[in-house]
Amino acid sequence: MLTAAQMKAARVLVGMGPESPGGGVRVSLPTIQRMEASNGTVRGVIESLTRVMAALETAGVEFINEGATSFERRQGVRLRRP
Repeated sequence: MLTAAQMKAARVLVGMGPESPGGGVRVSLPTIQRMEASNGTVRGVIESLTRVMAALETAGVEFINEGATSFERRQGVRLRRP
């Protein structure tokens, strides 16, 4: 599960504007804005969410799920190690 905070933090971490992830993956700016405005878990069409996540992962983001190895075992994002 991806939270809206994770999605926005991932985008900012790699220096992408809200329109950037959508550009190459055919997801509109309003769709990205709706996803990031979700309360808690991102809501939207799975295909669109998958496209945005793939673009962010390609840019170097690693999504941390709840319970994974991280500070306090919470959800988050980080840059992948080279």
